Amino acid sequence: MMRAAPAAALVLILAQPACAGDQSPAADTSHGKVRIVTVAEGLEHPWGVAFLPDGRALVTERPGRLRIVGVDGKLGAPLEGVPAVSATGQGGLLDVQLDPDFAKNRFVYLSYAEPREGGNGTAVARGTLTERGLDGVQVIFRQDVTINGRHHFGSRLVFDRKGRLFVTLGDRNSERARAQTLDSHIGKVVRIERDGKVPADNPFVGRADAKPEIWSYGHRNVQGAALHPVTGELWTNEHGPRGGDEVNRTLAGLNYGWPKVTYGVEYSGKTISETATAPGIEPPVHYWVPSIATSGMLFYTGNKFPKWSGNAFVGGLASQQLSRLEMDGNEVKGEEVLLKGVLNQRVRDVEQGPDGFIYLLTDEDNGKLLRLEPAA
Repeated sequence: MMRAAPAAALVLILAQPACAGDQSPAADTSHGKVRIVTVAEGLEHPWGVAFLPDGRALVTERPGRLRIVGVDGKLGAPLEGVPAVSATGQGGLLDVQLDPDFAKNRFVYLSYAEPREGGNGTAVARGTLTERGLDGVQVIFRQDVTINGRHHFGSRLVFDRKGRLFVTLGDRNSERARAQTLDSHIGKVVRIERDGKVPADNPFVGRADAKPEIWSYGHRNVQGAALHPVTGELWTNEHGPRGGDEVNRTLAGLNYGWPKVTYGVEYSGKTISETATAPGIEPPVHYWVPSIATSGMLFYTGNKFPKWSGNAFVGGLASQQLSRLEMDGNEVKGEEVLLKGVLNQRVRDVEQGPDGFIYLLTDEDNGKLLRLEPAA
């Protein structure tokens, strides 16, 4: 078992910039070079990371393992108590998030592809973290449709400022038309209480034709989500088909279009929609054609990169990049592509560490937890 490092160790180890002569690769940016420091490696397709108060990090691996990464970068043994997952295609153990009152209750939340009779579906479970693993694990949410499939599970977890939990859900690929209806969780973002109950102020509560957990709809496959640091609103990014990846300001009750409208086309090149906009459809704040294969999302608020304060960062899987979006209120006024041709790894998650540095997870057989530091 690993023992918690004292707070001082976090300052000395986790947050310590690389020393002179460090051989970590560096990448050019418009605000100077950044160094890409390997914190930990040997992770099999890591998906989500959450930092513990003592500076260690919880990391999920898609095959179904939850590990603790020590402040020295060493990987702990897989933790006990993790629910069984359907590790097929894009499915498996997905995101991890700490309860807003973690210091008191030690609750950890996991999203994952749940194996079910006849197929699988996205689920969220909560358990109490101990040194051995998770105790008292309970499933608090299940996407209500079971599909025998390998694609489009979502699924990011984000707490809002009221302590309610957003869960992003995919259209499962084969069920895309149901993203436009309110009678299922397919292609939706849902919001639940920490125990899985429905918040009374959800936008469709009381409607007989709608699932009460639904927050927004018309989504394809949301795999990045973050709260705006000023407004507290939920922002998400989602995969388009061939083209049409999006960043959305994801507000209560709104329709984000899929598959009724999209900037993308089928992988075959066939048209999906004749137009990219339509009345009653919320347009994206930003989109990519061709796709970058969006993943984790971050609004940066730290002090290590002061010129990037308030910028949004979006990971790219197939594009093997990190996109920095310069924000002007709720608008994107510019984009800088970072790490392209230097990292050469799929970026799965983007997080701000407690030390103010930017951390990345790479989605590889030998996946890594990386830290971005100013090179100077």
